[in-house]
Amino acid sequence: MMQKERIIMGIDPGTQVMGYGILRVLDNKPYLEAMGVMQLGKYDDHYLKLAKIYARVIGLIEEYLPDELAIEAPFFGKNVQSMLKLGRAQGVAMAAAISRDIPIFEYAPLKIKMAITGNGRAAKEQVAYMLQKLLHIPDENMLPQLDASDGLAAALCHFYQSNITMSEKKYKSWKDYANHNPEKVKSAGKREQR
Repeated sequence: MMQKERIIMGIDPGTQVMGYGILRVLDNKPYLEAMGVMQLGKYDDHYLKLAKIYARVIGLIEEYLPDELAIEAPFFGKNVQSMLKLGRAQGVAMAAAISRDIPIFEYAPLKIKMAITGNGRAAKEQVAYMLQKLLHIPDENMLPQLDASDGLAAALCHFYQSNITMSEKKYKSWKDYANHNPEKVKSAGKREQR
C-alpha cells in the first residue's frame, strides 16, 4: 500500500531570530523532519537581514521540497517600527515561497497557540512542551531557542487546520445538508411541546 506524503514548512518570522520547522506527514500522521533557527542579530543592516532570510528560506525549500508554507502572521504591537520590520521579514519569507509556487497559509499567534495547547495565551515554553509530546520528540532534539518550536507550531497548526477543512463535507444547499443528515434535522411537526 502506497503512503500519501506531504511536507509542511512552518516559519516564525523575525529580524533577530527566524525559527522554522518542517513536518513530514505520512498517511495523515505528522512527524518532525527538522527544526532550527537563523540568527540575524549579528547583522546591522536591515536589508542584509532580509536578503539572508530570503536566501535561507529558498535553501530550506530546495532541501525539503515543502508542499505548503505555514507562517505566523505579525501581531499588532505598540511599536510601529518593530511591526514594520517584522512584516518585512514575513514578506520576504513569503516571497521566497511564492517564487517556488508554494501555497502560503497565515496564522495568528493566538490561533497557533490555541491549536497546539488549547490556550491562545499559552507561553512559548508550553507550546514547545506540547509539541514535544504531540510529535514524540526526544529531549536531545528539542532546541533551546523557542523560535524553532514556534516555527514548528505554525506547521502543526496548519496540519490540524487543513485536516478540518478536508474532512468537512460541502453541501450545495440547506436541503442537500438535510437530505444527507436526517438525524440532525427536526421537522416543525416533530418539535417537542413546551
